Amino acid sequence: MSERKIASEVAPVITIDGPSGSGKGTVSRLIANHLGWHFLDSGALYRLVALAALKRQLELDNESEISLVARELAVEFKVDSSAGEPQILLEGEVVGSEIRSEACGNAASKVAALPAVREALLARQRDFRVMPGLVADGRDMGSVVFPDAALKIFLDASPEERAQRRYKQLKEKGMSANLCDLLEEIKARDARDRNRSVAPLVPAPGAILIDSTMQSVDEVVAGILEKYAKLD
Repeated sequence: MSERKIASEVAPVITIDGPSGSGKGTVSRLIANHLGWHFLDSGALYRLVALAALKRQLELDNESEISLVARELAVEFKVDSSAGEPQILLEGEVVGSEIRSEACGNAASKVAALPAVREALLARQRDFRVMPGLVADGRDMGSVVFPDAALKIFLDASPEERAQRRYKQLKEKGMSANLCDLLEEIKARDARDRNRSVAPLVPAPGAILIDSTMQSVDEVVAGILEKYAKLD
């Protein structure tokens, strides 16, 4: 048995699931940095599949073709040594900003509902579980991908608050945005994610629910770290 396999069997995991805009990505990165653990942004994998499908002009309900894209996805996660920022490459091209667009996010929600796509990405996600530990951010990390996680969090916020956060992010980047449209898109994505037949967006068994609507990022991070410190 390889050292990687042994490490993957014992590495602790904290899962942070929740809907778009709940703050799970920012919170997960901060917790991983604090603990010195690895970080998995599972949503980025689905966005990359969606972006690859869009670039190939595939229909987003074509399960067989999109699952093939997922299996053959040429993805790299790097850190830019000059800026110290993470870089995401798809087929050798930096696509970090492209996958964060609203169009790509909505497309990702659609391809993530395809069972064959989820199956194709499952092993790839589990490969991130190595020592000293992993913080995994997504929608089914605690329920499907890492059901034996040491600590499971379901981070939520009201649709209105999440739309406000997204609106602020887009405006700060100099991008045009309509708050009402963002709210409707978030509600539609929530309904799609929660009602899909495979791995719906629901709190995992044993997950701790945290509502971040009225909490700062620092408060949420401190609360989760405190909960992890209290584990036996």
